[in-house]
Amino acid sequence: MSPVDNGLVVDGLEVRFGGLVAVNGLSLEAPIGRITGLIGPNGAGKSTSFDACFGFTRPSAGRVSFAGVDLTHASVTTRAQLGIGRTFQRIELFDNLSVHHNVALGLEAKLAGRSPFTQLFARRAERQAVEAVTREMLDLCHLNDLAETRAGTLSTGQRRLVELARALAGGHQLLLLDEPASGLDAHESRDFGRLLRRVVETRGTGILVVEHDMSLVSTICDYVYVLDYGKLIYQGTPQEVLASDTVRIAYLGTDPVPEEV
Repeated sequence: MSPVDNGLVVDGLEVRFGGLVAVNGLSLEAPIGRITGLIGPNGAGKSTSFDACFGFTRPSAGRVSFAGVDLTHASVTTRAQLGIGRTFQRIELFDNLSVHHNVALGLEAKLAGRSPFTQLFARRAERQAVEAVTREMLDLCHLNDLAETRAGTLSTGQRRLVELARALAGGHQLLLLDEPASGLDAHESRDFGRLLRRVVETRGTGILVVEHDMSLVSTICDYVYVLDYGKLIYQGTPQEVLASDTVRIAYLGTDPVPEEV
């Protein structure tokens, strides 16, 4: 696969914690305008890889770049300003604030990162931009009817939508989504997958997603990387991954993979 100048490129990533090698020589590409999957059993190193890509964890070796810029030793703020956003396994919302305010924080945080003074003295044009983007993301994620609802009262599925809307409000070119379907039922997961496809198709956003829901992965991903014990063991289209004996043994078990209904 050729280098992707406008996306995320991870080359030979290694992350060590003392004598433990959590990620061992991982290389992958997550282009803009595509949904890329990163799967594997618990403890395979998926979230650690995300942490290294986003700047929470410093790699022991290897290189991380985005849009042609080397970010291996860059701060989280630098990566966010360049266009990388992230969500987490555990939903992080401000429960006492409304849905509208939670979503608005996506762009407000980005503006504050550029200039701390905007936290105290936001210009009128910036306030208008935040309001316009917030309303756009509320509409995109079907949250208009919940805009004034306190986030702490929402269901898990609704909270996942708020989390996504906030990330999108930041205007990021690439989103790292860590198990975004966790806690969702089958119907909510399918709807969430359709929303992610719509985001990519209408906004050109790139998505790198860690997910255990293989039905969702097979439906939304264009390309998938498989980790096991910190090492890349397979890569290919979702159909190739699901048909792989290597993947089935390491991640899905030895039983045949059921066909999607």
